[in-house]
Amino acid sequence: MIEKIIKCDKIEFVPPYAVQCRKRISVVEDGNELAASFERCVMHPDSDWSQAEPNVQAICNAVFTDQVKADWEAKKAADAAAMATEPESDANADEPASGLSSFQPTSTTATKA
Repeated sequence: MIEKIIKCDKIEFVPPYAVQCRKRISVVEDGNELAASFERCVMHPDSDWSQAEPNVQAICNAVFTDQVKADWEAKKAADAAAMATEPESDANADEPASGLSSFQPTSTTATKA
């Protein structure tokens, strides 16, 4: 019997505002893993983790305290304010990023004898 198993096999707390979860998606036949792939998700203090695995929910509930949630909201507001007050500069909009303007690709041609 072939089955697909999805499990959060790695959880990382990245202080102070993120919990990362790596999901392993395995295809298993008769107890032997045939293939596997990974997906990642990141949760922040304002994310909805109610549908996450119980161990992920427990970590989010433990690290995202009311104080951390308040700090996160203040950080987002400060970031938004900083973005709103930054002047837009398009003086070099048509120029490539620094260091790229001198890049000259080379071409090679293969010839048969």
